[in-house]
Amino acid sequence: MDLGQFSLSRRNFLGLSAATAGALALSACGSSGPGQASSGGATYWFLSGEPQQDIRQGAVDAFNKKNSDHQIKTTTFQNDAYKTKIKTALGAGQGPTIIWGWGGGGLKSWVDAGQVEDLTSWFGSNGDVKDRLFPSSFGPATIDGKIYAMPAETVQPIVLFYNKKLFDQVGAQPPQSWGDIMALVPKFNAAGIAPFSLAGQSRWTNMMWLEFAFDRVGGSEVFQAVFDGEANAWSNPASIQGLTMIQDLVKANGFINGFESIVADQNADQALLYTDKAAMMLHGSWTYASMKTDGGDFVTGGNLGWMNFPPVEGGTGDPSDTVGNPGQYLSINAKASDEQKDLAKKFFSEGVLQDAEVKAWIDTGGVPIVNGSDSQLKSSDDADFLTFVYDTASKAKVFAQSWDQALSPTAAESLLDNIAKLFQLSITPQQFADSMNQVIGK
Repeated sequence: MDLGQFSLSRRNFLGLSAATAGALALSACGSSGPGQASSGGATYWFLSGEPQQDIRQGAVDAFNKKNSDHQIKTTTFQNDAYKTKIKTALGAGQGPTIIWGWGGGGLKSWVDAGQVEDLTSWFGSNGDVKDRLFPSSFGPATIDGKIYAMPAETVQPIVLFYNKKLFDQVGAQPPQSWGDIMALVPKFNAAGIAPFSLAGQSRWTNMMWLEFAFDRVGGSEVFQAVFDGEANAWSNPASIQGLTMIQDLVKANGFINGFESIVADQNADQALLYTDKAAMMLHGSWTYASMKTDGGDFVTGGNLGWMNFPPVEGGTGDPSDTVGNPGQYLSINAKASDEQKDLAKKFFSEGVLQDAEVKAWIDTGGVPIVNGSDSQLKSSDDADFLTFVYDTASKAKVFAQSWDQALSPTAAESLLDNIAKLFQLSITPQQFADSMNQVIGK
């Protein structure tokens, strides 16, 4: 797998989506910080939700089985709650030994606060661990030339999914351009079908639309300027055009009625696609697995279609570009004891992405970030989708990290707030740009 073709131009960017204010009581989680782990053990916090949760737990269980005297204790959280919880816990010196994360700006904030361990020398002396993984996956793990996280799990580009049955029902073809998207909107609405499903209350789901609109209109350099801290970068004409396009789609009733109140954590947006309520959905490749699990015969019956986001007429963006997650990331709490740190590193080398875990990710529609794993994809029941993900990721001119993970916490929270307002049509594209220009570099 030639992942050298990746261009993670945002690898040094700031940012995990900031948690909203208000700390959750540490005791509410029922877990322990590094100093509270059982004797000789370590703690590990990660996201809940199937099928990912079982795979993460399975890797820990397999490791614990081989290390009975040094157990890793896990605690799970839903996505949005976790962002608040981990920020609060680390700030209070009560975080877990092993910290699941998205890399990028969130990781940088932990690095700046001295909360996570520098793993550069460890990777230097454990080259076999590093060489197993996609080189591109180390981009969001690297801050100022040093590695602060172990890349893990799968590559996850954002995908335009569509319901083949509904396209057949209205006699339409998947969109090949932005103009096609806008032309499909009235066609599906006339048939009583929502053109697009969207979990708008989660906000980061809306963000994926902007990521592609900016890229397809003006190329990856439009958002690159934001990350580079260029003054007024959000006011780039391509940005304004992309923002205007999205509001045009909202005004045309492109998204399902009431999208502002739909939450992604419960997969309600996915259900709208596989229950034939919506024709299309822009979402992460990870949703394939949950749609296969929860959607009856929707996926196995061949009713799910997928494609990369189409180009925009007159745009200069490369249509091979994609956005999403080049991997997931595991860091070690700097306040953990030496014994806990050693156990965490042993888990990284002997417990993460071992053969059983690699197979489990493939079985659920994931493409693990392990070199050579592509040879296993073709024998999977999901070979077509996995090959699409592999090709999308490996052939992308630019594989950009999701904006809320790449921006600083301050800028990311402002971004999500302004995105919500943009989709509610309560601010104009220029007002969006003016507001975001105020947090560039913060």
